[in-house]
Amino acid sequence: MFIQAITLFPEMFESITCYGVTGRAKQLGLWQFETINPRSFADNKLGYIDDRPFGGGPGMIMMAAPIQAALKQAGTRYKNQQHNSRIIYLSPQGQPLTHRKVIELAQYDNLVLLCGRYEGIDERVLQTDVDEEISVGDFVVSGGELPAMMLMDAVLRLIPGVLGDSLSAEQDSFADGLLDCPHYTRPSEFQGMVVPDVLLSGNHALIAEWRLEQSLRRTLARRPDLLDGRDLLPQEAELLQKILSEREQAA
Repeated sequence: MFIQAITLFPEMFESITCYGVTGRAKQLGLWQFETINPRSFADNKLGYIDDRPFGGGPGMIMMAAPIQAALKQAGTRYKNQQHNSRIIYLSPQGQPLTHRKVIELAQYDNLVLLCGRYEGIDERVLQTDVDEEISVGDFVVSGGELPAMMLMDAVLRLIPGVLGDSLSAEQDSFADGLLDCPHYTRPSEFQGMVVPDVLLSGNHALIAEWRLEQSLRRTLARRPDLLDGRDLLPQEAELLQKILSEREQAA
């Protein structure tokens, strides 16, 4: 996968390109990354790429021309794969980033991530050059770089070889539509708290059932919306009914 970021602060991306599983995967050539600074396309000596908003108001707006020129340059770097690319603007006004969307984005060969600053980007370039807007949550941060790195990390985890164990991504929260179950490691007792006996039993069938039940319990308690409209498998339906019955008895 080839990812490009249109950003005023290219150095910020060193945290994902140089460290952790994503940094190691980049060193192995499993993905490539480049940045393009829109200041390179400023039409003034001082490198300004922002101006006051029409209609008044606080802050500054990133101008259309430098952003459009940066996106055009990104298009020349697709390495003949323009048919399988996506230009994404990280924005609080975008569609929420979900695991389903991450799976979709992982199928692309090229992603161009547009990172805004100030009060945003001139709407005209968003209308003509951007494929979609994506939000990482209902909050506002100072720029699109951190959201872009969150998106990158989520997508890259699904690229074969990035994680040491392919099952890690499959067992993450949301991978099967449920929150993840609790996890434990050595020692078996810590500050008076012990690991559930089933995890020490060696019975893999019972362990799998326990983990599924815990995922259902956690999802029901923390994100019940994830269960709305879900087509439950027979085992899931049985375990969920057990959990609900326990709740009714305890009420």
